[in-house]
Amino acid sequence: MGFSGETNLSTSKLGGARPIRVLLADDHPVVRWGLTCCLSPDERLMVIGEAADGLETLRKARELLPDVILMDIDMPGLNGLSVTETLHRESPQLKVLLFSMHPYIGHVDRILKSGARGFLLKDTRPTDLIAAIIKVASGGTCFSPTIARQALTQFAQNQASDPRAQNLTARERDVLIGIAEGLSNKAMATRLGISARTIETHRSHIMRKLNIHTVAGLTRYAVSHGLIAMEKLRD
Repeated sequence: MGFSGETNLSTSKLGGARPIRVLLADDHPVVRWGLTCCLSPDERLMVIGEAADGLETLRKARELLPDVILMDIDMPGLNGLSVTETLHRESPQLKVLLFSMHPYIGHVDRILKSGARGFLLKDTRPTDLIAAIIKVASGGTCFSPTIARQALTQFAQNQASDPRAQNLTARERDVLIGIAEGLSNKAMATRLGISARTIETHRSHIMRKLNIHTVAGLTRYAVSHGLIAMEKLRD
């Protein structure tokens, strides 16, 4: 039995769009309090509830119908991954942004297949967390850029497992990283020092070579082949 409705984020708040409704799920009260203090001042967001374990998260998600659930993986009763999998089966349009103190190396496939729209570490800056929630609510995905960069070596090692990956140029791999991070063409162009039109050309080539034509599909491919890895970088 699915949830009803989707958030309309096509216009700004001043243009009539309602705030993004966020449910916080974490078993530590002080963490929930800190997140509420961080998110509530932003007029684009509205914290509509809190949950302290997996079962309570399921119940409140069904009752409150949030747009985004910011959910810790490590929770008693039912962990965040299991909750995400259940909610994704019931209502695929519900956006879940996972976060944790731990990088969860080796769990990349399950995290992606769970239906989660992103994964952040708890040392993420408040401004980046807010940006991630807004991006996920708008249908994008969000994996920490530092985590994405850490995956480059692993991606090269995994190329042999899929002949399609061998056809990507180094620049196309860079663009695929940006797509998986949820960056716009303009942001990728700034990062890579090329034009937005060139980014769009690379994007088209990537989709053709991989035979994947959605951002979600490209993100799943990038994660499963090590381009985005759940491993923390220390700068």
